[in-house]
Amino acid sequence: MRQLFLTILALLGPALAARAGESAPCGCGACGDSARDEVYVVDCNGGGDFTTVQSCFDALPSKPTEWRTIIIRPGVYREKVTLDVYKDKVRIIGDPDRTGDTGVLIVWNDYSGKVVDGYEMTTYDSYTMSIQADEVYLDGLTIQNDAGRVGQAVALETRGDRIHLYQCALLGDQDTFFTKGYVSRVHVENCYIEGTTDFIFGPSIVLFECCTIHCKANSFITAASTTERNKYGYVFSNCRVTADDEVTKVYLGRPWKSTARTVWLDCKFPAAIRPEGWHNWNDPAREKTSFYAEWRCSGAGADRSGRVSWSHELTDDEVRAEYDNDKIFAKKTGSEQFHDDWSGHFNH
Repeated sequence: MRQLFLTILALLGPALAARAGESAPCGCGACGDSARDEVYVVDCNGGGDFTTVQSCFDALPSKPTEWRTIIIRPGVYREKVTLDVYKDKVRIIGDPDRTGDTGVLIVWNDYSGKVVDGYEMTTYDSYTMSIQADEVYLDGLTIQNDAGRVGQAVALETRGDRIHLYQCALLGDQDTFFTKGYVSRVHVENCYIEGTTDFIFGPSIVLFECCTIHCKANSFITAASTTERNKYGYVFSNCRVTADDEVTKVYLGRPWKSTARTVWLDCKFPAAIRPEGWHNWNDPAREKTSFYAEWRCSGAGADRSGRVSWSHELTDDEVRAEYDNDKIFAKKTGSEQFHDDWSGHFNH
């Protein structure tokens, strides 16, 4: 377990290991005010207000007007946790120790087909952590589903609107990250996400910035199910795709729903990316209704000469006009109406 934390901390950069109890930058100073908020401390060794993450979540006020901060001290938290729909405005911050040798791991092992008390679980309830509230900031957490290669097994599920992940790691195999919310905007920044098949999937609008996306099998990275109401689905910007040594045939994505939208901007691809790049999920009709595009990507897997004809290469003008945070997270994208505009960060 110690080696797992060392590996993840190295991938996420020295800032996470060095923070040790301070609020990490989220790009706007949103977390600099945490000292004035009510703070809850979770410590599995008994040195805080709670010993489990779920008991802390349960203690949060419903429908709050002010932000709350949860500090989770280093350790392994083997539990299935849900931040319910009324627990808005909360920062959840992992507090690594000062040596950088440990961190915060939240881990569970449910999966589709697992029988618990006579009930057979599905993908939709296999998560380790479910974030159902709005306005949630996660920082320095490792969230894992360690069920193994047994089928769909979600590590993190997001349902709420305006969720920001910063320097987190999402570990699993198939269906690691379920962006489940239909009216949901998520910003994933400086994070590590790994998996085998469709390990980033769902209908939400999600911007991935400066992330490492690691492929553990010959399969598909994304399976967006963007609704016809949204102009944006998944946008990957300045990300790096990596793969295990034995992995040689990976698709960038396939459409879980016919109107799926996925774009890769200025990303680096390994040789493991298949020349055709994209897959139609064995339904040629989806080639006409989905939108898959790339712009100025690099690396051995970025050659577009073999890409499927129904994918797109964006122009500089298109990227400048359409793909900044304010456009992606606008109050209205397509025909969908959100509560308000959002920059992808929190200012308060």
